[in-house]
Amino acid sequence: MSAFPQYETIATEMVGPFVLKVTLNRPHAGNSVNTQMGHDLLDLWNRLTADAGDVRCVVLTGAGDKIFCAGGDLKERNGMTKRAWTLQHELFERMYWTLVDLPVPVIAAVNGHAYAGGLEMALSCDFIYTSNAARFALTEVTLGIMPGAGGTQNLPRAIGERRAKEILMTGKPFTAAQADSYGLVNAVLEPFEVLGKALETAEIIAGNAPLSVRQIKKSVRYGGQMELRTAFRFEIEAYNHLIGTEDRLEGVAAFNEKRRPNFKGS
Repeated sequence: MSAFPQYETIATEMVGPFVLKVTLNRPHAGNSVNTQMGHDLLDLWNRLTADAGDVRCVVLTGAGDKIFCAGGDLKERNGMTKRAWTLQHELFERMYWTLVDLPVPVIAAVNGHAYAGGLEMALSCDFIYTSNAARFALTEVTLGIMPGAGGTQNLPRAIGERRAKEILMTGKPFTAAQADSYGLVNAVLEPFEVLGKALETAEIIAGNAPLSVRQIKKSVRYGGQMELRTAFRFEIEAYNHLIGTEDRLEGVAAFNEKRRPNFKGS
């Protein structure tokens, strides 16, 4: 499965045979997340979870060159009742958690500013490449709310509790260079380089054994929440699932025959 519906707020494009580029496509509104984008992204992530088909890696970016995602659409939220807000947020929660749990890896290509829910979306990806012009912030505290899409959990896990509490409690923006020094991002690049670098890395990942990549993602994510000895056992269980695969046989054969392996995900 590599054909997706025509979405209203996101654009999908297969870049090569195994890499899916997903673009948050509301540039007129800072690529902010409105209710429709919540539905669109949840549908896409559910489809990829149920059957990723040819998709072995996803690159998530924003339309334009200024803003990756400005967070929740505050114009849509202006005057919302408590019930409407709660229902919308429940949709957003499902969308974010489905992204976090996606079996295939997701690289965030942060082409511009990532604020509030936009930073939380980047944090929900496996790792991040960013433009050197991008700024980051979790501004919820300045709006009378708090991060509710993983920000208070994913940020401290990425950069440490003390630094995270400063960012969360002040709501102050920080630069791409600071994000790099904190260990939040994997690379800081010129704006025109970000997407290309993310796609290049995605191609490398997609060229590796897809079942191996999935098991690694699962082992890192769930093992990190376990006591170390239990996590070692979890890793071995993930490893043992790969021994009987065709791709394991192909990988060893290709090494001995001095050729590139042809992995099929089986």
